[in-house]
Amino acid sequence: MPRVVIAGMGVITAVGQSVSTFFDALAAGRSGIRPVPAEVYSEPNTLVAGQVGFDAGAHWPPHQAAQYDRVTQLALVAVRCAIADAGLELTEEESWRAGVYWGTGSGGATTIEESYRQLYRGSGRVRPTTVVLGMNNAAAGHISIANGLRGPLVNVSTACSSSATSIGEAYRAIKAGHADVIIAGGSEALITYGNLRAWDAMQALAHADPTDPARSCRPFSANRSGLVLGEGAAAIVLESEERAVRRGARIHAELAGYGNTADAQGISKPDAAGQMRAMRVALADAGLGTEDIGYLNAHGTATPIGDVIETNAIKQVFGEHARRLSVSSTKALHGHIMGATGAVELVAATCALTHGVIPPTAHLDAPDPACDLDYVPNVAREARVDAVMSNSFGFGGMNAVLIARRYRK
Repeated sequence: MPRVVIAGMGVITAVGQSVSTFFDALAAGRSGIRPVPAEVYSEPNTLVAGQVGFDAGAHWPPHQAAQYDRVTQLALVAVRCAIADAGLELTEEESWRAGVYWGTGSGGATTIEESYRQLYRGSGRVRPTTVVLGMNNAAAGHISIANGLRGPLVNVSTACSSSATSIGEAYRAIKAGHADVIIAGGSEALITYGNLRAWDAMQALAHADPTDPARSCRPFSANRSGLVLGEGAAAIVLESEERAVRRGARIHAELAGYGNTADAQGISKPDAAGQMRAMRVALADAGLGTEDIGYLNAHGTATPIGDVIETNAIKQVFGEHARRLSVSSTKALHGHIMGATGAVELVAATCALTHGVIPPTAHLDAPDPACDLDYVPNVAREARVDAVMSNSFGFGGMNAVLIARRYRK
């Protein structure tokens, strides 16, 4: 089977709208989490979010931008950056072997919410384009259309593991010979009044830190209080090694392993057994031992239950090596980007591999005794690692684990 390589990356988050600015912010511990603006949530609130400062007008004329929900806008910009990074050019014939695998948890949430607002609070009329803007697969379709990608087109929705699953399934498709190039990743744009109300009703959201809202998300801390919603997108250009080498591509890393499992337990409570199995499947797929992994980008959402369960799962899988393994959650800085978070964090993990810098778990001043691994607290660490793991665990018990390793011919 062909090897699969990462030939291009693009990202847009609250901490950066290019791979370099994104990773620089992570390494420096700069947070993109801010109070939710009044135009989004006008009632008195203490909510915070990782919102992207994004101007669609900088990318498209108004009539074209209006054809895309925000989730699609973010996707298209991330993909454009990834394709440019890869130096990818396709002939008409090659386009039939180039596909899109895209993940999103909720699709065009902004459009759907605005349509309900118009229907029940406004004029009673709904935009004629509501369906095509709001449908879950709109971003995937527009990526294909904008870039002339005529190969396999797959939309993945597995909650918080959506984009990690899309990348893993794209990796499998190239290995199986179904495509030569696939743009994989995900996007999410959930910072709307209704979504914030819904997540807050679950008592899942952290509220603003009273001294510094930017420090509101505290994975693995004793005083963590919940997740912070983020928004953004990340795109990965996956390519067969043979094609990438032939065209002289700069290869960031090899995508070497993928594990996908189901908890088959609760719909919202994570399960260590399912997480453990996903990590073990990914290691076996990559042909690596636990000691080969030098850095693990944890799911680490800063929920009281989730962080402990993931800690225990890591310890069970990695055994003695768990004490030597560098682990961090970058969600402390960019928030939990739901369906896009796996792709965003694979970019972070791949940059750690290529830059020799492990991003920290920010705001980790008071570690939880039950979360007792090396979470790289507060300060980035210089370290050469040869393989990295990225964990993504979604509601519904949907686990996806990815492994990238240093590319060697």
